[in-house]
Amino acid sequence: MEGEESNMDSEGFCMDGSVDLKKRPVLRSKTGRWKACSFIVGYEVFERMAFYGIASNLVNYLTTKLHEGTVTSSTNVNNWTGTTWITPILGAYIADVHLGRYWTFTIFSFIYIAGMVLLTLAVSLPSLRPPPCPANTPVCKKCSNLQHGIFYFALYVLALGTGGTKPNISTIGADQFDEFDPKEKVQKVSFFNWWLFSVFFGSLIAQTFLIYIQERVGFAVGYALPTLGLIISVAIFFVGTPYYRHKIQKGNPFARIAQVIIAAVRKWRVKVPADPNKLHELDPKEYVAKGRFPISHTDMLRFLDKAATKEGNATSPWRLCTVTQVEETKLMIKLLPVWVAMFVPGTVVALVPTLFVKQGNRLDRHMGPHFEIPSGCLTSFVTMSMLVSIAVYDRVLVKIFAKFTGNPRGITILQRLGIGLVIHIMITVTATVTEYGRIRVVKEHGLEGYPKAITPLTVFVLLPQFVLVGLADAFVETGKIEFFYDQAPESMQSIGTALYATTLGIGNFINSSLVTTVAKVTGKEGHTSWILDNLNASRLYYYYALLTVISVLNFVFFLGVSWLYVYKRETNEAFSSSHKHSQTASTVKCVAKDANDSREQSQNQQKQSQADVSNVIEGISG
Repeated sequence: MEGEESNMDSEGFCMDGSVDLKKRPVLRSKTGRWKACSFIVGYEVFERMAFYGIASNLVNYLTTKLHEGTVTSSTNVNNWTGTTWITPILGAYIADVHLGRYWTFTIFSFIYIAGMVLLTLAVSLPSLRPPPCPANTPVCKKCSNLQHGIFYFALYVLALGTGGTKPNISTIGADQFDEFDPKEKVQKVSFFNWWLFSVFFGSLIAQTFLIYIQERVGFAVGYALPTLGLIISVAIFFVGTPYYRHKIQKGNPFARIAQVIIAAVRKWRVKVPADPNKLHELDPKEYVAKGRFPISHTDMLRFLDKAATKEGNATSPWRLCTVTQVEETKLMIKLLPVWVAMFVPGTVVALVPTLFVKQGNRLDRHMGPHFEIPSGCLTSFVTMSMLVSIAVYDRVLVKIFAKFTGNPRGITILQRLGIGLVIHIMITVTATVTEYGRIRVVKEHGLEGYPKAITPLTVFVLLPQFVLVGLADAFVETGKIEFFYDQAPESMQSIGTALYATTLGIGNFINSSLVTTVAKVTGKEGHTSWILDNLNASRLYYYYALLTVISVLNFVFFLGVSWLYVYKRETNEAFSSSHKHSQTASTVKCVAKDANDSREQSQNQQKQSQADVSNVIEGISG
């Protein structure tokens, strides 16, 4: 067996079942790792520049060009942003069940480009937007139904396109690292930090250069440049195609989960055997042959074990499931409480491109006598804070924490998320205090009745809350994507990544609903509404205080969830546990033997890759 191991090492096939686009095993030395990820990171820089070139200043376009009010424009931005973060569920499903990640990404990239082109036309052609407001009058011509329809149709085509790219690009990136190679496993931990770094680097370009172009040159040029950036980003991705590793599709994850739940409910009276070895499970040889890995039994959510409990001659997948399928379902269910706890930070983040930017419009944005900061550029403070925070965290804090904890991540993922949630509470507290101070100045100068009046305060009073948002993102957003990818079962990692995206989407929808509801409820019976089109007459600090209370309650909920959460065992640890018995070890040897059977050259390569996995299993078990 030592000779076989030496031969496999010299071949250097990936041991996690990775293949190329033609389903052939790939060599570690020629594919994946940072060589492949450099194209993915390059794509992400240009794509995020394109996306945030639209998203960061959208509320100002709706207000100044389409003549929408504060509540309407904020609601529309939140709804659109929410949609762009919800559609990844669709993209993940198509990737996992039908097309695979690469081809799903490819098709939806062209939909994305089509949406950007339509949007650029909508802001460029005079017939597709209302005329400018007359000078010295608050009365503006409303946007026609046709103009409104074309603009929002283009926006939502764009949102559909991002639904197929968002959940797959980060997962494709993480797939470039072999879990069974110790060096690559460490690199994978760092990948999520630097992938998000590229996201915010592209965002910074959009929130400074592109928004300045939109405000000073015009939205036509300001939208054409992001469209060009998106086309460049897709081209960069395709250039890296020969270097990418791909994972074989594992079937319909939603159907597998449904089968477990239905089978368990059907057999609710059946007693689960005390010995987990008596539960239904396939021969490990069958998993390895399909490029998959069995998952060992755990004692959590024992009711679902009924799905794997044998009953008579039942063989239907809707009555009898494997232990691995049951454990996959358990892993996904375990993610849900953490997923729910991430809705509130998503709600707070949704404030940045809407109400925070609106606040900036009512403050003095001058730097010197000749330069005024475009209000949309204020979001760049978040991005700069995020970039610095990620770099410091990855290069400094992880090493310091690791010395005390022994954890290669420095701290656990849930600890990282918990720190981020504390910072989110600080954000809403800071925003409450800052807005209360601004309104006091407004009252002192008698500006409450003047909607467009500028408060005699520098816009830099908002800097602390913007910087805190960036710091929080370094902990929460990076931690979220790593958590949902890492803790999802291997066959459902696209769905796990989509769960990360949906937390932002749901957060935007919550903020949209809260803004609309609070504006209506607090304005009843002659009271001054907390949120008005005239921010100088609003009481926005009450809304921020409400979000502070919600954030504190959410943090308490998260602490309870974290206390009860049990991390998923690493794949190799699961193998070590499940392959200790001689019978299982014998089965694995059979897989290694099968790898040497005579076949066609491409099939023989596939078997050699499977034998690589078998050797690793034996090494861990032995």
